[in-house]
Amino acid sequence: MNDNNSWRFVKKRTAADGAVYVSADGTRYRRTGGAELQAEAAFQRQVADLDYPVPHVLEEGVTADSHYYVVEESLGDQTLHDQAVASLNGGRALADDVTDTAAQVAARLLSAQAAHVVEPTSEALRQWLESAGFTQNVFQENPGLDTPRTRAVLDHALDRLAAVPLVHGHLDYGLPNVLPAGVIDWQHHGLVPLGYDVLPALEIIAFKGGNKGYTASPGQRRRYLAVLDGAARNATGQPISQHLGVYLLVKALFFLALMRPTDPSRTDKHLKWQYRRYLFMKGLEQYERTGTVDTALFPGLEEFAAGHHAGNHP
Repeated sequence: MNDNNSWRFVKKRTAADGAVYVSADGTRYRRTGGAELQAEAAFQRQVADLDYPVPHVLEEGVTADSHYYVVEESLGDQTLHDQAVASLNGGRALADDVTDTAAQVAARLLSAQAAHVVEPTSEALRQWLESAGFTQNVFQENPGLDTPRTRAVLDHALDRLAAVPLVHGHLDYGLPNVLPAGVIDWQHHGLVPLGYDVLPALEIIAFKGGNKGYTASPGQRRRYLAVLDGAARNATGQPISQHLGVYLLVKALFFLALMRPTDPSRTDKHLKWQYRRYLFMKGLEQYERTGTVDTALFPGLEEFAAGHHAGNHP
């Protein structure tokens, strides 16, 4: 590129090498990286052609120091997470306009995904569970959770998804990756069951234990799911929210991955690991009883910490 001086550094990329820059006029972003970024850009080109709400790739190449770069259009400078935090005004309730916008963007993505499905297979579903839930890592770090009971519940969950089509998915979808104009950060893309990306977006806030600073009300969550059921009916003739419990079970695995601390002096990290273990077990028990997971019943991190110190939690 010949306009390096027009790019302002934004941040280092998370979970990957490289950095993010924004153009002087704010209309483009430039990211640097390696093979994983090249694969992400190729994927974005593919799904942009399928009408996914993603940034269009404008340019790509290799820098003078042999690093890959990609330039893409800006979808805006404030994610829905940023908007949510900015609108709190001293409280913790999400603003309705944030959740309504989240539903609109999610419906756009769901509709595009439903228009380009892949027939499911048991092998592909198993691969999704392994990659989306980081199950190998979770069971390595938490061998006590790798039990016949856990495996049986996960097998039952996969059986319930046997007829759900697979689609090209994000795998890390949430308010921090959503803007009113579309969805960014497709680094972890892969095949997912229809609805896996978008259905849990408000529910997964609970896994942060209150650290996001905001919460979605039961009414907001119901309205959000109703919009997605409407989009799914229009696209497939069937609602989609009945799969939320399975997807949250996988999310419980995802949020437990890579959590076990290696430094015994980091009591804060140890507490957070124990908290995520508790949420996984609570979700597992709920799913066994009801076939779904109700994140409204999850304690916040502070509540869990108080019970943990009192000996009420393992």
